[in-house]
Amino acid sequence: MADEIQLVVFRLKGANTVCEYGVPITKVQEIIPMTAPTRLPQAPAFVEGIINLRGKIIPIIDLKKRFEMGSSEVTNETRSVVVEVEGHTVGIIVDEVSEVLRLSLDSIEPAPTIIGGITAEYLTGVGKVDDRLLILLDMDKILNEGEKAELVAAAQEEI
Repeated sequence: MADEIQLVVFRLKGANTVCEYGVPITKVQEIIPMTAPTRLPQAPAFVEGIINLRGKIIPIIDLKKRFEMGSSEVTNETRSVVVEVEGHTVGIIVDEVSEVLRLSLDSIEPAPTIIGGITAEYLTGVGKVDDRLLILLDMDKILNEGEKAELVAAAQEEI
């Protein structure tokens, strides 16, 4: 089993494209239906706000805004994927969670320097599954150090 990785696969829909992304299942705490977050003043544009998840305040990030793909439209398929980012719990808005799959490490190529506006700093590679490509995200690098500190401070102020 050491020669494969288990991924949660989700989609972000752009104007004319649908991109599939994968994050290691070990980073995902849970997947929840989208609920309206409470807005935070002076938060970065891609931070939709915070939610109370069973007594824990977590920030909610719109990945489409983070990747400069527009903003997410909430539908019945929209989910918040609750992930761990360097020890902090964060929810990321995705258009649809499609599956959990196992991917052989042999099927992963190094990340190109840029994919659809997403720089390589957020990526761990590109996975090949049949005729599909999965963009593999490095959740610890989705936010820079300053943004992580802002989110932690904002969430603590609301408690």
